[in-house]
Amino acid sequence: MGVADAVLISGRRKSLAGLQGDVLSGKNRRARDGRGRHTDAGRIAIIDIGSNTVRMVVYDAPMGPPVPLFNDKVQCELGRGLTASGRLNQDGIGLALESIGWYTRLAAAMGVERLELVATAAVREAADGGDFTALIEERTGHPVKVLSADEEARAAAMGVLCGFPRADGILGDLGGGSLELMELNQGGFGRCCTLPLGHLRLAEDAKGSSAEASSIAARQLGALPWIEGMEGRTFFAVGGSMRAIARIFMEQTGYCLHVIDNYEIRTPDALRLARRIANAGPGALRRFFEITPKQARTLPFAAAVLGALLEHGQPGRLVFSGFGLREGRLLDNLPGDIRKRDPLISGCTSLAERTGRFAAGGDELMEWTAPLFPDEAADQKRLRHAACLLCDLGWTEHPDYRAEHAFYRVLRLPFAGLCHPERVFLAVTIFIRYGGDADSIIVAPVRGLLDDPGYRRARQLGLAFRLANTLSGGAPGLLNKTRPAVTKDALKLKFSGKEEPFLSETAERRLATLAGSLGLSAEI
Repeated sequence: MGVADAVLISGRRKSLAGLQGDVLSGKNRRARDGRGRHTDAGRIAIIDIGSNTVRMVVYDAPMGPPVPLFNDKVQCELGRGLTASGRLNQDGIGLALESIGWYTRLAAAMGVERLELVATAAVREAADGGDFTALIEERTGHPVKVLSADEEARAAAMGVLCGFPRADGILGDLGGGSLELMELNQGGFGRCCTLPLGHLRLAEDAKGSSAEASSIAARQLGALPWIEGMEGRTFFAVGGSMRAIARIFMEQTGYCLHVIDNYEIRTPDALRLARRIANAGPGALRRFFEITPKQARTLPFAAAVLGALLEHGQPGRLVFSGFGLREGRLLDNLPGDIRKRDPLISGCTSLAERTGRFAAGGDELMEWTAPLFPDEAADQKRLRHAACLLCDLGWTEHPDYRAEHAFYRVLRLPFAGLCHPERVFLAVTIFIRYGGDADSIIVAPVRGLLDDPGYRRARQLGLAFRLANTLSGGAPGLLNKTRPAVTKDALKLKFSGKEEPFLSETAERRLATLAGSLGLSAEI
């Protein structure tokens, strides 16, 4: 059966057809004509036609990289059977075509300004890959870019660098059809290669044996002596199967923060857990973890590859990235000035603009709090800037729940460029800003991720925000009429301007509390 003849008749198809009818109704056509499209927002969508899944992610590009507005996938397994047949999985072609058609219609309904379709290993290597992409282009009117192995590795590396600008080590992007490896040298690209170790392909090559899969992976990695340059450095794990493994690691170790991006684990622990997953059968995996039957079949082989990488390369640590190929392609679609923005500060700025009560940004708070932290390092100043932008995040919540809701919202920000201790720092800062107790049971589960100096600093900054909000109400132009000054023994609050300042009992109390946290007395 050829690509053009591959047809899928299933409940899924009926469901998609129904959804298409809803989106293409008159109401949604009006939205596409101007009421809901927001085409001026510059939305960008990437449809990633992979060996295992077809996924579309829609990004709000002006926020800077990479904030997803929509993220959906369909598991088509186009690469299943590729080694034996040399062709795409005929059972998955119909679902893939249908899904891509639906995604292109959905992108139009969402007002996407730029839509890019990219295909990776399975389509690149299959004898009928060209016929498949031609059929996609004929049905959707959108061209398909088939990435070379080097382009695929570079895109994954670009995505990782948006969260790790100075990444140093080796990146591994594991898909269904291939494993892309890229050397990263303090944010620069080094050597790269592609190996036929995708979890779908490896399962077939190993005839379903995880032990044989580990041997195959070890032999292929052993032929790459430069992988040994990973020793003592960082291995950055990328890809959907790697993220699924990270979730299992978190569950197995009782990790306190279920955010994949920047999740870090020691190599010996990761190697032990990877071997456990590789040796478990699909039934055992499904009994203990919330994964689909398809994931249960393929995850042991993904874990076998990860285990071989860790054993052969001996990195000092394993770090999972929540960003990869699609974010890398997004960056290639952005203007240079946006591409260079700090994703954390850019994301927090946009969030502040959308959720804040007033037009004021974080600049006034940055200037006002600067005297309290005269010796801060550059990374500390960056976090203080992000916290200043997030300071008004919880004003719409019920007063009794503002601290708690703001804490969890900040802790789980969907922005790149944040390691887990930094997430805790920002969350604790905003929690204290809204009156939360530093010793609260809400904070306790993640308290261990932040060292004592960082925790004290978060508390001090949160208390400074409470005082600043009392003095100004968050309204622009008022805070700069006051100024904190730190001397050897005292925290002084100075006033300027012709107007007589109003200093309430609450402000005096909060000044004293802030001064106490700094080990100082308070003076007005």
